[in-house]
Amino acid sequence: MKVFNTLSRRKEDFAPIGGDVRMYSCGPTVYSYAHIGNFRTYIFMDLLRRVLKYDGYKINGVMNITDVGHLLSDGDTGEDKMQKSAKEQNKSPYEIADFYSAAFFEDMKKLNIDLPERIVKATEHIQEMIDYVKTLQEKGYAYEISDGIYFDIEKFGGYGKLSGANLGEQIAGARVEVNDEKHNPADFALWKKAEKEHIMQWDSPWGSGYPGWHIECSAMSIKYLGRHFDIHTGGVDHIPIHHENEIAQNEALTGDKSVNYWIHSEFLLVDGGKMSKSLKNNYTVKQLEERGYTALEYRFFCLNAHYRKKLNFTFEGMDGAKTALIRLNNTLALHKASAVRTPLEITAAYKKEFDEAVNDDLNIPLALGVLFKMLKEKKSEDVYKAALDMDRILGLRLDASAATADKGEAAEAEDNIPDEIKLIAEKRKAAKADKNYALADTLRKEAEEKGYKIIDTKDGVEISILK
Repeated sequence: MKVFNTLSRRKEDFAPIGGDVRMYSCGPTVYSYAHIGNFRTYIFMDLLRRVLKYDGYKINGVMNITDVGHLLSDGDTGEDKMQKSAKEQNKSPYEIADFYSAAFFEDMKKLNIDLPERIVKATEHIQEMIDYVKTLQEKGYAYEISDGIYFDIEKFGGYGKLSGANLGEQIAGARVEVNDEKHNPADFALWKKAEKEHIMQWDSPWGSGYPGWHIECSAMSIKYLGRHFDIHTGGVDHIPIHHENEIAQNEALTGDKSVNYWIHSEFLLVDGGKMSKSLKNNYTVKQLEERGYTALEYRFFCLNAHYRKKLNFTFEGMDGAKTALIRLNNTLALHKASAVRTPLEITAAYKKEFDEAVNDDLNIPLALGVLFKMLKEKKSEDVYKAALDMDRILGLRLDASAATADKGEAAEAEDNIPDEIKLIAEKRKAAKADKNYALADTLRKEAEEKGYKIIDTKDGVEISILK
């Protein structure tokens, strides 16, 4: 298996440190509903876990729940997101955390995301964070000022290794308000001293306060996975600050490398632009359901782009995903109902091609192409069973969906294409091969006038009835 390591900026052969794969994944800050951009990252995490299990590895996975310490700004300014949400909804931060955690896990279940083996809450590990900060202070990497304890990035020689930014650039680009007490503008908070009215605070050697966001992941990952573990995942938005700071903390504490493979998923765009609350386009799973889409249709939509490529969300794209998934399950139902046998060497060849794709840095779009190519084989229960084996990674619940699929609709779409239309499609194919695109376009329109749509695919053409 090869994975792209953000730290080395190249694909590397995956080799775990020990027998089990120790993997930490940044989880949600539970102050609001997670949106579909967040869930693209968790679908990626799930795919990675599924491929590892498919390859025979046992996983020791940890994901955090941030229920304190994540301020509105990455630069350690503004209110704690949990406290702000609690005030707005007139509830306690713990009530807010419980409510949105439950909503998050319900959506994860709908998306068929395999949860890590251990889910850990920040508020249940405050002492571990305090001990961590004390050690960093004793080692000379942390200093105290009036509003908290900060990490001194100039004391850590490797700062910027993950994002590729040098220290000067990091300081110049620091998204922080001016604080004359800090040694450098980009120094980040390990522990914040709390004002009396702050709802969430704990006693510490520096007075009453609460942890910084970055120290939470460091303290909990080391507690459950050790000082050196295999994989750390998250979204690309975590690279320049959150994960850069985790590396600094961990390696300052241990004096050595903390994570072997840093693996990140790209952004989800909406209509070609950024997703944001102000634009009212940070859709939730529930909002997709209200528009007539299922969570699995969104999962399928995500599978059609590589995790390291930006993915542009549109409702037209969701319509396409919905149609394609229905067609996939209908076709599977026909395979399931067939008593015909397919030679083992044929399904084995498809499985080999599929395995090579998923193990090449999770090339799921290519793997999906292998599945669709296999489904064009003569209808056979052996093909159906091979597809279910592939679904151990795809996670589309194909067995349950095929069981309720419309075999009649699939058969009609496949078997009732008139020979006249098939001939038009063949002529169009020949015209395109001769680069006679004007004739090809004329033939396509002729088919549409007769009620049929010809769609080009990477494996040839698809003919469907216009509706």
